[in-house]
Amino acid sequence: MEKYNFDEVVDRKNTDSCKWDVKKGELPLWVADMDFETAPCVKNAIIKRAQHGVFGYNIISEKFYEGYISWWKTHYDFTIEKDALIFSTGVIPSISSCVRKLTSVAEKVLVMTPVYNIFFNSIVNNGRIVKESPLEYDRETCSYSIDFSRLEADLKDPQVTLMILCNPHNPCGKIFTKEELGKIGDLCKKYSVTVIADEIHCDFTVPGKKYIPFASVSETCKDISVTCISPAKSFNIASLCTSAVVVFNPVLRHKVWRALNTDECAEPSAFALVAACEAYTNGGEWFTQLNEYLFENRKYACDYIKTNCPKLKCVDAEATYLLWIDVSGTGLSGNKFTALLREKTGLYICGGLQYGKGGENFIRINLACPRVILEDAMERLKNFCAML
Repeated sequence: MEKYNFDEVVDRKNTDSCKWDVKKGELPLWVADMDFETAPCVKNAIIKRAQHGVFGYNIISEKFYEGYISWWKTHYDFTIEKDALIFSTGVIPSISSCVRKLTSVAEKVLVMTPVYNIFFNSIVNNGRIVKESPLEYDRETCSYSIDFSRLEADLKDPQVTLMILCNPHNPCGKIFTKEELGKIGDLCKKYSVTVIADEIHCDFTVPGKKYIPFASVSETCKDISVTCISPAKSFNIASLCTSAVVVFNPVLRHKVWRALNTDECAEPSAFALVAACEAYTNGGEWFTQLNEYLFENRKYACDYIKTNCPKLKCVDAEATYLLWIDVSGTGLSGNKFTALLREKTGLYICGGLQYGKGGENFIRINLACPRVILEDAMERLKNFCAML
């Protein structure tokens, strides 16, 4: 087995990187992209395609379908039929298109907060209303759960016609159980609510844990849902604009297909196809080692914070490469904490307010970087906490 080197530091400055567009001396661990090169097989496939030199319009190849179908069958024992798969240029473009097609202006879209902040953009920018249904947080165990009484009351609102489910959950890293997902599906069916399941972080799970695809839980979940999946996070190829939606219900699938085509986000680039096919066909060994490295990063960061920053509490996460931290013990809100942290130390991370209700006292750190960068970040965090 080839051993991959995730300790290598790649200089991303002066590459038009959104993440690294920062002042000199600042260390950005905010947006969810990784500081590792993609899998060598993916990089080589892109280079080979580039050498061909002609980049006209593309069709969706059989290899594209085979890659997705094989990955989900091998890793999650979930069968996706070819007819259920539709190419899209990204998870968020897919979600935004679905919001426009599956709801009417001024209707409500439910999200379980604190949750990925761009969901709010997809809702509000399209003239719809965000319906926040907060998760329950237990500060003693640093864990999250669903208050199903609250969720049912929120879904019962006749103006709620769509739910965006983040599975696994970003930013808290919760993997929903089969029972939880089944209850969500039953409640949404009961109140005629369609579910969009954003499952882009699905591959990043801690040892002994696996995410469960929402559509795999029951015929109800399968029938009422649109699932958004992509190699973009797992293989660090977000800017190549490659993803897919999975819709089993033929009527719902036709609506989603029309939405994506109407919004012109269903046409692939050459690199979008090549990268996805190669990642899902030959990138498994690389990703397995990456995921192990990320878990060690999580262990290191949590242990460091427990020892050196006793006023902070790390949430017990099962998935993603994001660390969600309770800073209420400092007396500062998450946004105030991160603003001062950046000002005093240059460490640039996310404040929790942008993730909605329940995120006010939290911060989010991206752990997907070489260990030496994470060590630098932890040192800066320790020095800041010593000032409080």
